[in-house]
Amino acid sequence: MALAALLGVGCGAVGGLTLLGFEALALVGLLLALWRRAPWPALAMIAAFHCAHGVEAASAGRVPTALAGHDFRLVGTVEQLDVDARRSRFRLRVRACRALDEEAVCPPFTLVRLSWYGAPALVNGERWALSARLREPLGFANPDTFDYDAWLWREGIQALGYVRDSPPAKREAPASFTLRHQALGQLEAVSLSPRAKRWLAALTLGAGDRLTDEDWALFNATGTTHLMVISGLHIGLIATLALLLLRRAARLVSPWHWRMAAWPWWGAGAAAFGYAALAGFGPPALRAAIMACVGLWAASGRHAPGWWQAWWLALALIVIADPLAPWRPGLWLSFGAVAVLIIAWSGRPRPRGLRGWLLALLRTQWLLAPLMAAAVLLAFGRLAPISPLVNLVVVPLVSSVMVPLGFLGWLANPWPAIAAWAWWPFDQLVQVVAAFLSWVSTQAPLWTPAPWWRWPVASGLLIWGMIWLVPGLALRTRLLPALMLIVLMVTLQPPRLGEKTLIVTVHDVGQGQLVELRTRYRRVLIDTGPRFVSGFMPAALQWPPGQQFDDVVVTHSDIDHAGGIEELLREHHVSRWWAPRGNELAIDSQRCLAGEQWQDPDGTWQFLSPPPHAERLERNDRSCVMLITIGGHRVLITGDASAAREAIFAPGLGSPVDLLVAGHHGSETSSSPLLVEAARPREVVFSSGRGNPFGHPAPSVVARFIAAGSRVWNTAYDGAIRVTLSPDGVRVQSQRHPGWGRRMAVDAHAVGVESSP
Repeated sequence: MALAALLGVGCGAVGGLTLLGFEALALVGLLLALWRRAPWPALAMIAAFHCAHGVEAASAGRVPTALAGHDFRLVGTVEQLDVDARRSRFRLRVRACRALDEEAVCPPFTLVRLSWYGAPALVNGERWALSARLREPLGFANPDTFDYDAWLWREGIQALGYVRDSPPAKREAPASFTLRHQALGQLEAVSLSPRAKRWLAALTLGAGDRLTDEDWALFNATGTTHLMVISGLHIGLIATLALLLLRRAARLVSPWHWRMAAWPWWGAGAAAFGYAALAGFGPPALRAAIMACVGLWAASGRHAPGWWQAWWLALALIVIADPLAPWRPGLWLSFGAVAVLIIAWSGRPRPRGLRGWLLALLRTQWLLAPLMAAAVLLAFGRLAPISPLVNLVVVPLVSSVMVPLGFLGWLANPWPAIAAWAWWPFDQLVQVVAAFLSWVSTQAPLWTPAPWWRWPVASGLLIWGMIWLVPGLALRTRLLPALMLIVLMVTLQPPRLGEKTLIVTVHDVGQGQLVELRTRYRRVLIDTGPRFVSGFMPAALQWPPGQQFDDVVVTHSDIDHAGGIEELLREHHVSRWWAPRGNELAIDSQRCLAGEQWQDPDGTWQFLSPPPHAERLERNDRSCVMLITIGGHRVLITGDASAAREAIFAPGLGSPVDLLVAGHHGSETSSSPLLVEAARPREVVFSSGRGNPFGHPAPSVVARFIAAGSRVWNTAYDGAIRVTLSPDGVRVQSQRHPGWGRRMAVDAHAVGVESSP
């Protein structure tokens, strides 16, 4: 059943038949199951049902491209509110929609994610009527970074946007009463430190949105993030406490038959689901509640399944209840951990005494840590080296002391003096744990390895874990492969690019430009990406801190090209900066000047513009224009230089170029017929923002390149474009894969040309 559900979810997400077709298959499977009373038609019905759900989830209600940038009047409920100094961000559960533009029609969406700059005080659960400008639920798509598109999809978010001032927003109804909202409101009046309030809300009520970015950074750096979300640890603790109390009650009520009473087990399951409901029934809480209830059944021995049967049953129930669960890394982390525990403790006696439980804890952590570290590395691209040791200390402290103290305070909440008595030690422990985690994070910082490291290191951790997990092996048999694995990992060397090879990555940064060039000997950036009104710099998303760049060329001072300078100065090391004169960039840079060049063993890096007195020119015409020649391949990047400047350097190009990053994002002021004729580029990349107000790239410019035989790409639709130029030829990869649908390079009504196949 679990495999059928997983197969159905997978094929539904990939696509194929229509929604109606999968529903018809599910109906046929149901009829066959009823008629033949056989399991296979029933399993086929489950698979087809989940295929239908996957198709529906992949497309239902998403704002189409044609409606991006239109305004809508929305009525809905505020959820998952996140407030900072600049804006409030929240999800709006839409109840009603009306298009404010005559040519627009409301899509059938139910959940949108909005930003509200200068917002009034908002409360989760309030109903608001507001005006919002919406766009498709897509973000930047860059290699080896967080997949925001996939996250939006699996969270069910069907549109992104921001709140408009007109027509004005109106609060239509206050938040409805819930125990969770009431408890969070009461927490504001409690005499606790701010950090203790945040941690108490997260640990006991699942209010992870109360945690600050600094809190999350601390947990990520020490591998303790799992402690601060409502997970199997918390719900399992609640279920265990409820079972112990109810069995104690059963012993008093029916002293001679208390072991036969079934109601304590049912009560423990109800407590697990009740706590999940109190925490908001988010996907982690629902998953943990189902796993806890199936685990209770397996432990009860009442016509119960074996542990592996319970594992598969829980997986099937979770996928049936939440067909998007297989796309959430948390599902596989949870079930992977449980699988390791089943293997580790199958056939072993239950620990006895304090010493036995301590040894069991050490053994469990020893077996679990490498496998979970490998999973986290593959899922999130990071590794906390000291997290196994940290968890040995912090997990028992949090689960056995802090969480019970937190619940004790809530139970005593009607009597403030008693609640304060319980929460005072909780507050002190929070400060101690925070100080400990902070100290650990400075001693062993979070490791974010280069992409090439991830699979080798994760594979090594998985093999290491399996060496010690497989039962029945002698110590000597385990030690030899473990030592060989250590030697292999220590001697790993990073891959090197071949001679005369250049990799050009035009990053997806919205309406701006950030181009990275790598050879065997050099790493260069052309421009640093934009800086938005909110202060956000897309350059902050591209690489982990501590990167080394040999050269950074800031073509000119426009904020869409120079906006990421602050991020590079703060987080990375740049050996040499280049910029034209006449720009106030607050960096110590060398002047890029027509004729200036440098060479390395692979080729030549040459500036074609600006002229010596660039400060006399208009700002765009000061742009540094660079021609890179590597092994017979040529790349031209022109910044925002206008047609007037192109007329000066284009005649000197001499021969065609393999790649051109189109000037000024495809504006009509650049990419003149003279340049197109002189360059005759094989590949052309427009670095522009989706739905940008400037209309970039201009249809006439796109048509000009197509007429010249060029292939065109647009980061707004294709995501980052990576071009590899080597002795074997030219290869182009787009980050936004065809699974999201091949998009048009420009609007269909302008020029009907697709990005490359």
